[in-house]
Amino acid sequence: MHKNRLKEKIAQGKLAIGAFVTLADPAVVEMIGLAGYDAAYIDMEHTAFDMRLVQDMVRACDVVGICSLVRVPENNPKTILRVLEMGAQAVQVPHISGREDALAAVKAVRYGPAGERGVGGPTRAARYGTVPVPEHMRTSNAEIVLSVMVEDLEALRQLEDIAAVDGVDLIAIGPNDLTQALGASGPDDPQMKETVEGIAASIKKVGKARLAFPMNAAAYPLDVAGLRRLGVAYSTCNPTDIDRLMMSFRQQVKGIQEQL
Repeated sequence: MHKNRLKEKIAQGKLAIGAFVTLADPAVVEMIGLAGYDAAYIDMEHTAFDMRLVQDMVRACDVVGICSLVRVPENNPKTILRVLEMGAQAVQVPHISGREDALAAVKAVRYGPAGERGVGGPTRAARYGTVPVPEHMRTSNAEIVLSVMVEDLEALRQLEDIAAVDGVDLIAIGPNDLTQALGASGPDDPQMKETVEGIAASIKKVGKARLAFPMNAAAYPLDVAGLRRLGVAYSTCNPTDIDRLMMSFRQQVKGIQEQL
């Protein structure tokens, strides 16, 4: 596996940035790379993307030299394996509730002895068999980024246990689900600030995984300065691709109507 741009930035202590992919077209991924982002955040949880389309998006990431970060729909080793065999360089697993969930994700992503990922044959991830299996296993374990999402109250109670699991690179906060879990009234609710800052402090205290948090999320908007203050290593930037397109359409229509 070639060098992972996202992993390099994390190791360098820099803020890596990505952009949402919710439109079903690999051209969106290519544009994200050409625009200068470090990763394309390919969302399988909240879209109807099938495996063939995701593979084409992963391939598009390789073409423009950015990290393919795929959010899988669930903590399922079979789904995770299929995504990794496509050549995805990062996987984000939603709704991690505790240490056992985090361990299961690590086992699915890492080859032994760090995990239990199944060893396939001439997969795309192994350059269709042109990379020797031992080398493929070594570089995959070294380069693939595992991000686990904490979005529920149980996850908050077990946060330090999750953060202490070897093989987890990022702990991602889902601000929308977190708002719902807390019963918060909105981004200005003191619960949100207290909880987000508490999560950041706990991750720093454990000192293994790094924090991931979206930029300019409506549920809890943070700019670059806010992200850096929390110690965020990776951020997917809002708005989403759909929102960007819709805002552009509406802005043009409004501008024309104002001239009529």
